[in-house]
Amino acid sequence: MDRILCLLACLAAFGAEAAQCQASSPKTTTALVELYTSEGCDSCPPADRWLSSLGPRGYAPDRVVPVALHVDYWDYIGWKDPYARQAHSARQRKMAQLARAAAIYTPQVLLQGQDFRSWGGSAFDAAVAKINARPAKARISLSLDTGRKDAFEVGAAAELENASSDGAIALFLGAFENKLVSEVKAGENRGKTLPHDYVVLQWVGPLEFKAGKLAERHTLPLLPKAVPANSGVVAFVQNRATAEVLQALMLPSCKG
Repeated sequence: MDRILCLLACLAAFGAEAAQCQASSPKTTTALVELYTSEGCDSCPPADRWLSSLGPRGYAPDRVVPVALHVDYWDYIGWKDPYARQAHSARQRKMAQLARAAAIYTPQVLLQGQDFRSWGGSAFDAAVAKINARPAKARISLSLDTGRKDAFEVGAAAELENASSDGAIALFLGAFENKLVSEVKAGENRGKTLPHDYVVLQWVGPLEFKAGKLAERHTLPLLPKAVPANSGVVAFVQNRATAEVLQALMLPSCKG
């Protein structure tokens, strides 16, 4: 824990003129919501809107960490999704493999690493409440330096409640941006204007634990025309063997 406190102290001192943002995860478990989506998929916009609605519906970051992962396997039908990443498609396939699923699809919602098809109804509210009631199995701290326009300097520290179980457990980091808008000119959504929130732009990880702890610093690039004030970072601790998410944390930029 001393190493974690030292890292955070150093981060606070670094770039004194830059906006500094910090956050720590709660003692209870925060739910990680992954939406696998694509601008080339005509059934995806309702799911995108649903993900954007979580904050206004009262799902604060200490309850839910939402991320939109745009996949690239829809690009072949005529519209290249500007936010699609091959790494997102690879992660979706990996999660499907762990669940022994026969296929992947969009839109797909994973809740705590598990396929959750009832995301649009009250079953989601009940599932999140159950997750939030559990004591967290890991602690995460994030520090974000917003002094640069093209990237975030991110400090991440994490600690497992059970250090003996860290063999398959890792930390993942992602930069995201809200209030993105695309005018789709081809494919299934041709002629539509699509808004997006919580769009993950780049992953860092898996970052492995040593003796149940880790403390690292990473540079996460932003899009060329990114608005830092609409951006932020997410982190989550996951068991790579079972897909169980032990804890998640979101840190929006505090740069106005």
